[in-house]
Amino acid sequence: MIALDRVLIMGVVNVTPDSFSDGGLFFDPAAAIAHGEQLLRDGADILDVGGEATNPRAEPIDAAEELRRVLPVVTALAAAGALVSIDTTKASVAAAAVAAGARIVNDISAGRFDAAMGAAVAATDATYLAGHLRGRSLAEVFASEAPAGWREVAGELAHALADLPPALRGRTWVDPGVGFGKGADPAGNLELLRHAGDLGRALGCPVVVGPSRKRFLRKLLGDAPTAADVDAASVAACLAATRAGARVLRVHNVALLRPALTVYTKV
Repeated sequence: MIALDRVLIMGVVNVTPDSFSDGGLFFDPAAAIAHGEQLLRDGADILDVGGEATNPRAEPIDAAEELRRVLPVVTALAAAGALVSIDTTKASVAAAAVAAGARIVNDISAGRFDAAMGAAVAATDATYLAGHLRGRSLAEVFASEAPAGWREVAGELAHALADLPPALRGRTWVDPGVGFGKGADPAGNLELLRHAGDLGRALGCPVVVGPSRKRFLRKLLGDAPTAADVDAASVAACLAATRAGARVLRVHNVALLRPALTVYTKV
């Protein structure tokens, strides 16, 4: 079990050519490993390694290509002592990554994209992170984008959790999917952050939030915000979610969040 006696920071390691934030920067395994090591020095508690981008313009890839991208990175970072999460919707990738040292499976689809996911994770001792979305594929998710209130999200996640194997009870976290399949509407996404604790209590699970660099922040800021503006807004969103009860914060700029979170949790 992963202790959540304090709020944890999950740093993003995108081993992709087409992620919305930093696509291509860390596509080379050596660059991704070095980036992960830097995130650890910046204060990350968890490294979330993903090999398939999930933005509307990203190209789907098969499991073989996803494994080719992520396995060297997962293996190296786990060997270096990092607490590694594998960001995937594919059961075969999840199983291989856990065998290589990952201890968390971050599945944005909560098993909707691959019905074998629950059983695959249950056969390991990994923590399962079940994300909220609507649809059975990325194309469906983005074709039906719409704001979702926290109670709707809680109800839909509850159905997803009910379908999981009993062995996963007690080692499942949830993610309301802030900014994912919910459009760029600030109000709806801010509601999910504001009610992070309510969501967790309703489902009996720790809550992970990932507002970092999402479209709704850019829309909220207006007037073509700079990258630095969006990262600052991401920190503010994370602190607000912490106040509301989130236990894990998924971000790109760990160095900016770590000192802010340290002070915030001491005040």
